[in-house]
Amino acid sequence: MKKLNLDEKKIAHGREVAGQIVEQVQTYINDHSTVTVERAVLRLLSIDGVDQAGVPLVNGVVDRLHKAGVLGKGVLYWLVNAMLQLQQSPQQIAAAVVGGQLILEQLPQKPAEEIAKLADSLAKTALSKIRSRRKERKDLISRQGKGLEPMLYVIVATGNVYEDAVQAQAAARQGADIIAVIRTTGQSLLDYVPYGATTTGFGGTYATQQNFQILRQALDEVSKEVNRYIYLTNYCSGLCMPEIAVMGALERLDIMLNDSMYGIIFRDINMKRTFVDQFFSRLVNGYAGIIINTGEDNYLTTADAIEAAHTVLASELINEQFAFRCGMVSGQLGLGHAFEIDPQITNGFLYELSQAQLIREVFPDSPIKYMPPTKYMTGNIFKGHVQNALFNACSIMTGQGLHLLGMLTEAIHTPHIQDRFLSIESAKYVFNTMRDLTDEIYFRPDGFIEQRAKQVLDNAVSLLEQIADIGLMQALAKGYFAEIARSPEGGKGLEGVFEREAGYLNPFISLMLQGGSGND
Repeated sequence: MKKLNLDEKKIAHGREVAGQIVEQVQTYINDHSTVTVERAVLRLLSIDGVDQAGVPLVNGVVDRLHKAGVLGKGVLYWLVNAMLQLQQSPQQIAAAVVGGQLILEQLPQKPAEEIAKLADSLAKTALSKIRSRRKERKDLISRQGKGLEPMLYVIVATGNVYEDAVQAQAAARQGADIIAVIRTTGQSLLDYVPYGATTTGFGGTYATQQNFQILRQALDEVSKEVNRYIYLTNYCSGLCMPEIAVMGALERLDIMLNDSMYGIIFRDINMKRTFVDQFFSRLVNGYAGIIINTGEDNYLTTADAIEAAHTVLASELINEQFAFRCGMVSGQLGLGHAFEIDPQITNGFLYELSQAQLIREVFPDSPIKYMPPTKYMTGNIFKGHVQNALFNACSIMTGQGLHLLGMLTEAIHTPHIQDRFLSIESAKYVFNTMRDLTDEIYFRPDGFIEQRAKQVLDNAVSLLEQIADIGLMQALAKGYFAEIARSPEGGKGLEGVFEREAGYLNPFISLMLQGGSGND
C-alpha cells in the first residue's frame, strides 16, 4: 500500500496539529447543547408522531422548554421528573405537553439523584435497541457476505419512497453494493424531521424514519436474493443531524453522510450549531457501527482541484479528529475526495492518481469514499463514459473503499435505470480486469506522482498549522475551505444553541463514548 515514500513524521505531525484544532472546538462543544440534540434524546426514548398541525412531538416539547428558558438542564431532566411525578411513559408525557395539558417546568422537582438514576436506566434501555440493530447487521454480513472493495455505491433519487425501493432493488440486482437515497432539495434547512412515508420529494426523497424502514426492508429482501448484504445510505447533515442519526441507528442504516463542516460551508448553517450537532450525531453513528462519509469532495466543485488539493487532506485530518472524539474508529471513517481535475490538463490523470494514492496512504485503515467526475461533465455521454472509466481505473489502482458510481448522463438529467446499468457494467469490467494491478505497480521514486503527493502533504500540514494559530472558526470565516467564507455568528440555526447548566442531564453522551462494539 505504501508506495509514495511519504514522511511518516510529517503525517503524524499533521494529525497532532489537527487534534489541537479540534480540541479548541471541543471545549465549546462540551459547554453547549442544541435543540436538535435534545430532540434526538427524545427520539432515543422512542417518542414519535406529530400533532394536529403536523409538527413533531419532539419539537413541541423542546421548543416549549427552550422558550421558557429552562432547557439548560436538558430535556431529559424535565421529562424524567414528570415520569416520576405522574407515572406515565415518555410518549404520554410528550403528548400531554404538546396538547397543553402539562407544563413540565411547573411540576414539583424530585431529587436530582433520583432523576439521574432513572435517566441512566432509560438511556441504557434505549441504547440496547441500537446495539441489537448493530448485531443484526453483523450477523447478516457474516451469513450473506458483502461486495468486494471498491464497493459500488449508487444513488437513487425519485422523490417517491416506494419507487426508490423498486429502483434500489434493481440496482442491487445489477451489481450495486451500496444504495444512497438523496434527500429532497432543501431538507437540510428544515429544523424538523418530516413524518411518515412520502411520495412528493423534489430532486430526492424526504429522510423520515418510516422511509428508512421501507428502504431497509426492500434491501434486506434483495440481499437474500443476490446473496450479498446491500448497504443503505442516507444524509445525516443539516439542522436535524442528530435526529437523523438516531433514526438511522434505529432502522439499521449502514452509512451516513456526516461531515463536521459541510453544512457550514455549503448550506450556511451556523458553525456553532453544526459543531455541537455533529458531535452528538457522530456519537450515535459510532455507537451504531455506522460508517460516516465526509464531504471534502465538494470543495473541488467550488475551488480548483489542483490548487486546492491540500485543503481536502487538511479537512480530512480535522474530520478524523472530530470523529475520534466521538468514540469512532478508523474503520468507520469514509473520508471523501473526488476525481475533479479539468480533463484538458496535461497529465491530469497523474495528478488524480497521486491524490488518490496520497489519501489512501494517509488513512490506511479507513474505507475511503471516492467521488466521480461531475464538475467537468458536459452532457457528451460518450466522453463522460470515458471520464468515468478513468475514474474507475484510478479507484481500483489505489485501493479505494467506497466508490460512488459516475453517470454518463451527469449534467443532463437524473439517471435512468439504463444509465445506471451501463455505469455499473463499466465499473465492474474495469474492477475485474484490473483487480490485482495495484499489487503489481510502483511509482517511480522522485517521479511526478510522488513529488506531487509530497507537495500536497506539505501544503496540508502548513494549512493546519495556520488554522491552529487562529482557530477553526476564524479559518472558516476567512474562507480557508472551498473558497467560501462563513461568520461564526451568521448562518441558520444559532438561536437553537444554548449553554449547558451545571446540572445538565444527558447520560447518553458518556454511555455512547464507552462504545457499542462489545455487544456485536
